[in-house]
Amino acid sequence: MKLYKYFIVFLFFGLMAAACSTKKGEDGDSATSAAKDEQIRQYNLDIQKEQTSNRFPCDTIALKEYILNNYERGSYLASFDRNYKDMLPSSAVIYFRDVNNYVLAVIVKSKQSERNIEVKNVTGFESSYINLDSTKLGTTFFWLTLFECKEGEFSRVWESEVPIHGGFNRMTIKNWPAKNQKYVELNFEDGIISGHRNYNFFLIDGWQKPPHLMETYLALVLKRTLANIKNDKYPDYFEYRFATGRSERDSLTTIRVLDSVPFYWSTKRQLYISDRSSRWVRKY
Repeated sequence: MKLYKYFIVFLFFGLMAAACSTKKGEDGDSATSAAKDEQIRQYNLDIQKEQTSNRFPCDTIALKEYILNNYERGSYLASFDRNYKDMLPSSAVIYFRDVNNYVLAVIVKSKQSERNIEVKNVTGFESSYINLDSTKLGTTFFWLTLFECKEGEFSRVWESEVPIHGGFNRMTIKNWPAKNQKYVELNFEDGIISGHRNYNFFLIDGWQKPPHLMETYLALVLKRTLANIKNDKYPDYFEYRFATGRSERDSLTTIRVLDSVPFYWSTKRQLYISDRSSRWVRKY
């Protein structure tokens, strides 16, 4: 009986040691993989430097190198989704001047406790399903980031997180006619809802201050549209409710708008609220 107990204890500690060894090995493999990834990225950047003749201060190559040298491991410059005109996806960057020289970029960061993500796995329609199980390919954090270019050097003005993991499509600077106000629209394809989501970053107090986030979307039974309800400097929206049923003329299922609920920004609560119900609140 004593021998049996000793065997159980020995087996327990043996399994614990094996688990610790495996975990240590996994961490070591992860660190090695991350280091190798950085070496490959630096090598590719060096090749691009040699082959690019029309470079300029704070160009895309310089931005990629800045991210590589100044951000945590597993951070990359995102790419727009491919279209029929371009064979290769272009980097998610917009250069513009508004008093200062600005560089607007979408940066993706990997969750540090997981494997490094790959940019191709978070862009386009197919990647929108990564929200169902993103851990196998790494968890992605999107950040809209504004840089200022001063004497050929990057200065980070602000960065604002985008609350989604995949399906990135495009970035556009737009104007809200109701208030003649600039905002940045990040468009994401979403196969789960059979539609798309727009994360809109409104420059309430100009480009130098962090933006205000407000989401709109359009899908089969989901819809939210930009509106000017409270008539203050913050954007509002209508959130629509849908009903499904059988058509009287045939047996096909129909979808119709049942109601539209107005939401406006509460500066006191820092939430979107509705007069319909005190329990109906939204973060953005």
